[in-house]
Amino acid sequence: MTELRIAIVGFGKIARDQHVGAIAATSGATLAAVASRNASLPELPHFATIEELLEKGPPIDAVSLCTPPQVRRAQAAAALAAGKHVMLEKPPGTGVAELDPLIAMAADAKRTLFATWHSRYAPAVEPAREWLATRRIKSVHINWKEDVRVWHPGQAWIWEPGGLGVFDPGINALSILTRILPQPVFVTAAELAFPANRQAPIAASLTLADISGLSITAEFDFRQTGPQSWDIAVETDQGRMALSGGGRRMAVDGKAIAEAPDQEYRELYRRFVELAARGARDVDLAPLRLVADAFLLGKRTIVEPFMD
Repeated sequence: MTELRIAIVGFGKIARDQHVGAIAATSGATLAAVASRNASLPELPHFATIEELLEKGPPIDAVSLCTPPQVRRAQAAAALAAGKHVMLEKPPGTGVAELDPLIAMAADAKRTLFATWHSRYAPAVEPAREWLATRRIKSVHINWKEDVRVWHPGQAWIWEPGGLGVFDPGINALSILTRILPQPVFVTAAELAFPANRQAPIAASLTLADISGLSITAEFDFRQTGPQSWDIAVETDQGRMALSGGGRRMAVDGKAIAEAPDQEYRELYRRFVELAARGARDVDLAPLRLVADAFLLGKRTIVEPFMD
């Protein structure tokens, strides 16, 4: 099988920490180039922009967009127009509607557009989905809190319009939620805490439901220090199921059911290679819709300024 030659566009923390190693570990994929204004890999061709990459770069089949979401739509359109497969880091864009023309472009070009949700590939997510499928779910609570200074140091874009603020990690929880529950869910109320000097929320409380009235609550916060919290608890008629560690561990009534090392990004690239071989698309926008609705319905409060 011919290897999928991939260029990473945007070479920040997530690209360095996750994407480079995942591509190297994925059969059928090879990293061919990097496009970034501020960073490079010494052993690979480097270009300042995606336009320069597409015009002057080595032969590539696909791009992996790891840039801030505010610029991804234009970059994805350029790549698709050039006949490349496109992988989008999460969130796939700054809004829901801007993905529609990209989906149409990819379909017309018979190229892959892959909107990734890496947390869905955490090892305990599928066991949790299968376990919940045969139980009556009574309630769900999400507790997703982390230290923004640890995970997003100096990343000013996350506080700008379209950067999502605390929903950048919070959308990971929502991507798991929309995978493991048997019915679609929707936001019924939200409270969003905005620092006085920022354009995106630093904390959020959400109330959600499904068509049957299932009670779902979520707490997101970027101000957590010490141990980090990436937990989802589900009360059922046959016990309490808990996902912890961002979906790496599953327990029922305190008894461990599933746990494995993190290979989320390797699974993303395995899926990308598989999709590109068929020119297929995988664009699930359910988590992004929930975030958009949280902004639509959210009651805004102003809190103390945030200084990075």
